[in-house]
Amino acid sequence: MYEKILVPLDGSKMGEAALPYVEELVSQLLPKVKVEVTLFQVVPSIAHWVVGGEATAPVPYTEIEMEQIKKRAIEYLDKAAEGLRNRGAIVECKVGVGSPAEEIIKVTDEIKADVVAMSTHGRSGLGQWAFGSVTAKVLRGGNIPVLMVRAPRDTEKT
Repeated sequence: MYEKILVPLDGSKMGEAALPYVEELVSQLLPKVKVEVTLFQVVPSIAHWVVGGEATAPVPYTEIEMEQIKKRAIEYLDKAAEGLRNRGAIVECKVGVGSPAEEIIKVTDEIKADVVAMSTHGRSGLGQWAFGSVTAKVLRGGNIPVLMVRAPRDTEKT
């Protein structure tokens, strides 16, 4: 039974494609089962690039900048959680820093998730090779089921 669901979000409309499916799942499980959903966003880098002429250099975010980034991520996750909370789910919002796939797998273990529900951009071939696939890495590297939802093509530009 899916009592603890992890939903990684990246802040894009494409990344939110799994949310309606999770909301429907929650509606079907409640009130018989207490459902806990963790919305999770990973800040993928602790540095940003500064360009000066032809030179570029990675510059680490300051502690204040990281706190602002995390605060904005939590605000986004709280807004994304509204539909789940309205259906009666217990929702926790978390932010991690590091490699998205590694952080997602780590959090599945921490919260003892029963399933990860996440969106996939549906890339294949060269596109997947060039950009990698966080979803594929979570699927291969994790120990729990992954509900993959392909994002609609019309959300790619948002």
